[in-house]
Amino acid sequence: MEHDRAYDEPSEVSAEEGEVLVDGPDGVAVTFTPDAATETSQRLLIGAAKAQGQKLDEEQRRKK
Repeated sequence: MEHDRAYDEPSEVSAEEGEVLVDGPDGVAVTFTPDAATETSQRLLIGAAKAQGQKLDEEQRRKK
């Protein structure tokens, strides 16, 4: 997956009229149903855990 850069600030999240609104960097705005927001949050947590592990692995490789 190609991307220009990784953002280092978290998105703002709110709930209005039964929907979940996410305001991210560079004007990104997404609205989710509660079910879609729940699944997305779980996927984000899994992805974040994997990325943290990759980061730690890379740090360990650099120390060798």
